[in-house]
Amino acid sequence: MNEMEFSFTSIEDVSVKLESVSYLSSSQISTAVFLSEQLKKPVLIEGPAGTGKTELAKSVALATGRRLIRLQCYEGLDEAKALYEWDYRKQLLRIQMEKVGNEMSWKELEENIFGEEFLLTRPLLEAIRSREPVVLLIDEVDRVEIETEALLLEILSDYQVSVPELGTIQAMNIPLVFLTSNNTRELSEALKRRCLFLHIDYPDIDRERKIVEKRVPGIKDELIDQIVRLVRSIRELDLKKRPSVSETLDWARTLLILGIEIVDKDSAVDTLPILLKYQSDIDKASKELLKEL
Repeated sequence: MNEMEFSFTSIEDVSVKLESVSYLSSSQISTAVFLSEQLKKPVLIEGPAGTGKTELAKSVALATGRRLIRLQCYEGLDEAKALYEWDYRKQLLRIQMEKVGNEMSWKELEENIFGEEFLLTRPLLEAIRSREPVVLLIDEVDRVEIETEALLLEILSDYQVSVPELGTIQAMNIPLVFLTSNNTRELSEALKRRCLFLHIDYPDIDRERKIVEKRVPGIKDELIDQIVRLVRSIRELDLKKRPSVSETLDWARTLLILGIEIVDKDSAVDTLPILLKYQSDIDKASKELLKEL
């Protein structure tokens, strides 16, 4: 395992480098990222959907120049899809070729077909085997079963995997690892102990204003102030799905494209489907906006 060359020199350096790729970090976020690299520990990021959990991992990869390797979790994800599997078609072809005019023992044949050329690496093994430092994103880890979670824990404990036919493969460079969770189920205590914990909630008004200003060039300050204030009031309603930061940005871009400088009742109601995705939520928000505008 190579000695880690640190990508960040300080917590402030994390904030500066993330801002350079248009991710506005908080002190808690920058601290977690900095300590993750220093302590060689994964970061478990929890919080509502759409608050920038996945975007943080992407931005860290961009800011550090590391390749991003993403494992998208889902129900039914198993070791073959997460770690590795063998290319059975190529193995079968090799067996058929060896049979023609050759007498081979099973041991010789096994050594012949369980080699690197037949190995199909999946995200976890790819991150472990990478010769260059990478960022490993394990997205929506709360969607996998307990058995797969145990596999993740085993790998993240020692940054190595055991392939029976090839032996133990240890990481040449410890990846920066981010696990995201939307809290659809409780994760094991063992996995939580292995990770640094970071909760990312919806940003406050000041931070969301800066995010919109950074991500939507050309938008006027008056419109930004109105957008973030209205979004905040909408999030306080009893909704099926509160608007995410990305949807705030989509709404801001929509208003800018339409040439709307001040949101009035008509423009708000007409463009709410950009911000909200359930008709019941749109109805509730429409009533709220009619009071405010």
